[in-house]
Amino acid sequence: MTVSGVAGNAPSTLKVGVDIKHSWGGDVVIDLVAPDGSTYRLKNSSSSSTPDIVTTYTVNASSEVANGTWRLKVQDVYSQDTGYIDAWRLTF
Repeated sequence: MTVSGVAGNAPSTLKVGVDIKHSWGGDVVIDLVAPDGSTYRLKNSSSSSTPDIVTTYTVNASSEVANGTWRLKVQDVYSQDTGYIDAWRLTF
């Protein structure tokens, strides 16, 4: 996601909304990747069997310049399940 027109750094309360469809949500690890390549862990894997991840995380990204390309890195750390990113957003 390319961000432009935001002066200065990202806020200390950057909101990252995710809507990830997955058959076993506990298998999923989610990281926010800042424009400079720094990563912020949003979610670790867990034993939860709840499907889908629809939530908003708060990240202290105040050391990052707001403008640039932000990425969401989603990994299924176990096998035999499927999923996809339906949507995600940043709220500055």
